[in-house]
Amino acid sequence: MTIALTHSLEARYYTDPAIFEAERTGLLSRTWQFAGHGSQLQNPGDYFTFDLAGESLFCVMGRDGMVRTFYNVCQHRAHQLVSGAGSTRVVVCPYHAWSYELTGALRAAPNTKSVPGFDKSSVCLTEVRTELFLGFIFVNLDPDAAPMDDWFPGVRTELTAWLPHWDSLKPLEWVEIPENCNWKVSVENYSECYHCSLNHPTFSTGVIKPETYDIQPQGYCLRHTTECQSLENMTYEIDRSKPHSQEYSSWFLWPMFSFQVYPGNVLNTYHWRAIDADHVVVWRGWYTDGGWDSEVIRRLAVQDRATTVEEDIHLVEAVQRGLRSRGYVPGPLVVDPGCGVNSEHSVMTLQKWMREGVDG
Repeated sequence: MTIALTHSLEARYYTDPAIFEAERTGLLSRTWQFAGHGSQLQNPGDYFTFDLAGESLFCVMGRDGMVRTFYNVCQHRAHQLVSGAGSTRVVVCPYHAWSYELTGALRAAPNTKSVPGFDKSSVCLTEVRTELFLGFIFVNLDPDAAPMDDWFPGVRTELTAWLPHWDSLKPLEWVEIPENCNWKVSVENYSECYHCSLNHPTFSTGVIKPETYDIQPQGYCLRHTTECQSLENMTYEIDRSKPHSQEYSSWFLWPMFSFQVYPGNVLNTYHWRAIDADHVVVWRGWYTDGGWDSEVIRRLAVQDRATTVEEDIHLVEAVQRGLRSRGYVPGPLVVDPGCGVNSEHSVMTLQKWMREGVDG
């Protein structure tokens, strides 16, 4: 009996601007995307802006303590409302001074009382679906999207077990990594370790035990698990009395975010922002209790950027160049029925989601 092989996606999924545009208006507008960390909004009126799927958005803390997200556009004549980050009692448009409450409701607009039939209560900023997930703010441009716990079953519970001190964790450092490749190339590279032993010697010998590495789907999450090796040679001390302190695990939340927990219950994250068909920006986040400075975490961030991250930049950019070659014919994925580190079953799952995101 001949078993049908699974071939990688055609190059056009990674190079065609029309496909990227379809993703921007479809997939990226219907999935949960990272906006920022809750610690960025400490007090009522605190806000920050960000871009997602070609839209400018902003998150703001209301007087009721709720975090809300709005499209960053005035409902009068479409001027953008805010930029960067800051704090405000009300949101005031810089064009004609229409002002909005922190709930999005129109508060006042110059000379509109003289306009017959003008109903202030009918004007409100367009709100975006928002969830706080263990202190991280996620948004979904689809108002009818299922909750994150439905998309990523079990993840909240597992992460709480790995990091019971979630409430005290805050970002210490963000490392920005521009990559000249399609976002899917970068995400695929992150989501398999078939390339690790050859290309990531520090990660393969200093963090994971490759022969135990596996990645399995969990809803729209890819769960990375492994035993660790050489813990005695780690560059930082590990309190082995804590649960899961001697383990590494990662939770990739489709399509563009990942929680990673290193040995010693050290949290770090990845999040991606797609720019166009050929460019993506990746951010590495590093976290400590209260966001307090830590020489250990700073050293980890520097080491990570100089080794695994730098190695991956060269890999994904070389892949993007190769995808534009007339000589490329998509080959079969190495899908081992037993899974494991040398299998691309996780890429097969990702590419299924990618194809669905474009083709339905």
